[in-house]
Amino acid sequence: MLAASPGVAQEVGSVDPKPLPPLARPDDPGTPAKELFGRATEPADLSARAIGFYSRGCLAGAKALPVNGETWQVMRISRNRFWGHPNLIRFLESLSARAPEEAGWPGILVGDMSQPRGGPMITGHASHQIGLDADIWLTPMPDRNLSRREREEMSATNMVRPDGLEVDRSVWGPGQLAIIRAAARDPAVERIFVNAAIKKALCREANGDRSWLNKVRPYYGHNYHFHVRIACPDGADLCKDQDPVPPGEGCDESLAYWFRPGVLHPRPNPNAKPRPPLTLSSLPTECRQVLISD
Repeated sequence: MLAASPGVAQEVGSVDPKPLPPLARPDDPGTPAKELFGRATEPADLSARAIGFYSRGCLAGAKALPVNGETWQVMRISRNRFWGHPNLIRFLESLSARAPEEAGWPGILVGDMSQPRGGPMITGHASHQIGLDADIWLTPMPDRNLSRREREEMSATNMVRPDGLEVDRSVWGPGQLAIIRAAARDPAVERIFVNAAIKKALCREANGDRSWLNKVRPYYGHNYHFHVRIACPDGADLCKDQDPVPPGEGCDESLAYWFRPGVLHPRPNPNAKPRPPLTLSSLPTECRQVLISD
């Protein structure tokens, strides 16, 4: 699981966010981990470590991406999800610096990364837990500083037609392809998730060296942004990488699968039971120290 719905990343924030109320029983073993990590407002004062798996872990020694950079701006500041492992920060700074030349954009707009101590989030994502995931809007950064209200309330552009079969040609263009390609070519990147219609467009429009297409994988949602996942840092024995992606460009039957009617427009299962939320005991044992550390 990567995102709850196509538009979840576009939910508005607040220019005057209020702190979450204290938990009545924070030490209860049954307390969802998302409630604990969602209340941590500062990083753990520990050495930087990505701990666990992308959808079941935490983050020690997180670094914040400054909300304003020469070639990037952070969106939805009120969520306090602009934290990551130092490797992720370096990647975003590097990618944004290449955006003017690669895509002809002034820079990039950065959506959700991780919480100050990683871990499960109260809303929006099942991954983004270990500081190695970032959402990058498919809307170019404007050549001015956005206001705080704009950062909280403006929406990225939906790049996919309502029928889900193709990109919307009125908004999709060479810049979107170029910024995804630039990210995929970075050796630090393990995977990039996009809507299947966007993957189809990339397969159709990419020229020259197409090997980077291998890293770009279709998944539900991701109409407005692409999700970059970088690999575990070298020597990070507590960090668990994903299995390698299958060989090839991913432009064959594996892509056609996403356009089957039952996959493109899945019907909710009325008998499905919600998964129980992760608790602290569900995460690596080191996450307890990350949570309680000063």
